[in-house]
Amino acid sequence: MNKFSRRHFFEKSLFLLPMPAIFSFSPGLFKNATASQPFSEDKDKELIAKHLKEKDPLIWVFIGDSITHGAKHTHGYRSYPEVFSERVRYELGRVRDVVINTGISGNTTQNILDDFDWRVKQFNPRIVSLMIGTNDCATGRIPIALYEKNLNLLVDKIRDLDAIPILHTPNLIITSLDPSRAALEKYTGVIRKVASEAGVILVDNYKHWQDTLEGPDGMKVHKVWLNDPLHPNGHGHSELAREMFRELSIFDPEAPTCGAPYYEGEH
Repeated sequence: MNKFSRRHFFEKSLFLLPMPAIFSFSPGLFKNATASQPFSEDKDKELIAKHLKEKDPLIWVFIGDSITHGAKHTHGYRSYPEVFSERVRYELGRVRDVVINTGISGNTTQNILDDFDWRVKQFNPRIVSLMIGTNDCATGRIPIALYEKNLNLLVDKIRDLDAIPILHTPNLIITSLDPSRAALEKYTGVIRKVASEAGVILVDNYKHWQDTLEGPDGMKVHKVWLNDPLHPNGHGHSELAREMFRELSIFDPEAPTCGAPYYEGEH
């Protein structure tokens, strides 16, 4: 059989095969032709705003390390997921929303990837908030190239659940007192890169704390917001929550979770 005959035979044979068999010759061949528009931060913010106006309840999952876990260093005060819960479920009146915190002290991106189904997938969330990196950067525990790969994988896994991802940079730390994490700033740059390239909402806590440190109220970053060189205290967690409120356009200076007094005469 010559070259022309073989080609003719192959083309003719395609029409004798069922449609699934035809598509199986080249997996993903038609994927790009029907692909939707790329994700974007603005689209996700608009979608969250739309959901917040609707009556259907939402499931929010917070994942991360000890900062998200919010134990010990808060001295009994609330973690930022708990402050977020009050803002949404009480002040915004969305009492049927569910806010779940699966942050675990000491975790890295790899821990979350390995435990993703239990920590995230089982809850069928609509929005997933991720702050991770403070342990990844510690003495090169997760090399920065692998960290970037892991972040992208986590974003993809969240998108695969038809959920909206939100990435947070961690809070500023006192690297002179914890030199093992001196690379944290570089890792926050990776978070910004992944968020930008993947069209993900970014809450840039690191930048906000850095800007505050360099401003007239700079002393409060170390003396008021941190419990130790690494972990936020109750005040620091409130600040993390407020930066998230600002990014999602649900910040209200008259609301107690946003800094207003909880009762008249409070200072």
